[in-house]
Amino acid sequence: MWPKAVLFDLDGTLIDSAPDITASVNELLSCYHLPPLTVAQVKAMIGEGVKKLVERAFAASGSPLTGQAFDEANRLMAEIYPRHLTQFTQLMPGAMEAVASMHASGIRLGVVTNKPQVAARSVLLHFRLAERFGAIVGGDAVLHGKPAPDGLLLALEQLESSPHEALMVGDSGTDVAAAHAAGLQVVIVRGGYTRVPIEELGAEFTCNNLSELPALLREMRTAA
Repeated sequence: MWPKAVLFDLDGTLIDSAPDITASVNELLSCYHLPPLTVAQVKAMIGEGVKKLVERAFAASGSPLTGQAFDEANRLMAEIYPRHLTQFTQLMPGAMEAVASMHASGIRLGVVTNKPQVAARSVLLHFRLAERFGAIVGGDAVLHGKPAPDGLLLALEQLESSPHEALMVGDSGTDVAAAHAAGLQVVIVRGGYTRVPIEELGAEFTCNNLSELPALLREMRTAA
């Protein structure tokens, strides 16, 4: 059976967390008396971890930070971020059903995200998905987050699987780059947070939403 393991991105793939992330960004900006950003603005900043999010938020506000000021903003964000995880966040269409179907079929499942590890697990517990995943790897669990392959390789180690047995499911070029660096093929799901048209991301497969993923996997096996 191929794939024996499937790794999922979290934000923009399994969950629509942009409204909660926007709330955390705006709480941080309010500490600096800066105006709030819109969900659309923040959505375009998601994907490479919280530090990159903070950097982009202040740049978009016309007040870029460096050095000690940037470190202090990240310290504040570390306190704020955990307060905004599940109030507005929702599962992406088909996420629950796709995960349940693949888990029931014996596929080993993992999540690899640049979201902090504790935050990622908290969200998955909230939606009663954590028990389906044999590996949950946050951005702070490895030295280099995506687009580096470190998190994917750690997840595969925890799932006792190898790259040629596995598939990555994500929504952005960051996921494609990390997967290819780790030796995995990629499915990109439409409707996520990519700032680049998905046809230009270089993924091997695409689907409109996660509801289509189990059928796509069956097609892959038949073609193989």
